[in-house]
Amino acid sequence: MFTRFRDRNEAGKILAQHLLPYQNRPDVVVLALPRGGVPVAFEIAQALHVPLDVFVVRKLGVPGQEELAMGAIASGGTYVINEDVVAHLGISSSTIEGAIRREEIELLRREQLYRGDRERPSFEEAVVILVDDGLATGSTMRAAAQALRKQKPHRIVIAVPVAAQMTCSDLRDLADEVICLYTPDAFHAVGQWYDDFSQTTDQEVRDLLARAAIKRETVFKPGE
Repeated sequence: MFTRFRDRNEAGKILAQHLLPYQNRPDVVVLALPRGGVPVAFEIAQALHVPLDVFVVRKLGVPGQEELAMGAIASGGTYVINEDVVAHLGISSSTIEGAIRREEIELLRREQLYRGDRERPSFEEAVVILVDDGLATGSTMRAAAQALRKQKPHRIVIAVPVAAQMTCSDLRDLADEVICLYTPDAFHAVGQWYDDFSQTTDQEVRDLLARAAIKRETVFKPGE
């Protein structure tokens, strides 16, 4: 019976075992949602021997209740609004627009920090495995999947160690495959399913991306 993961690295190693059909494929890339998804995705990329990159997504928090997502914004300007939350709390369009503007600034900062001078890769005709450390409302993952779909990948796979049952089910409309290892009945927050859920830092993200790049000498080129 599932209890909890020791940390994100352990979660990634376990999740990787369920993704072995994608091992050693030249058209596959693992995309992590920073920051917490990066340690999980790093272990998956190493196990599958495929490239690792990041796809920056920022949650749009409800003012005064920042942990509650009213939506999310992703690289490329795609945003998703949780209409149920917005309607229930009576959130105005100006409030939403203000949140989008603020998070766009942080999104661009993180992209530059994590990627540096590297160009954002093209995912056309690629098999993209989107990874996070878990899903509660799924707003960030939904934004990422919708943004990626615009780049015409061959296949989108969403893979997470733990998720709310309804969220996991809802995402099947956006991805070609959804792997949620565990969907506990009593799900309140992702952190409750980890012994160590300490915040992943920007420096840790950069270090893991650098380690992954060093281990891969070839450039990711879908279809080659």
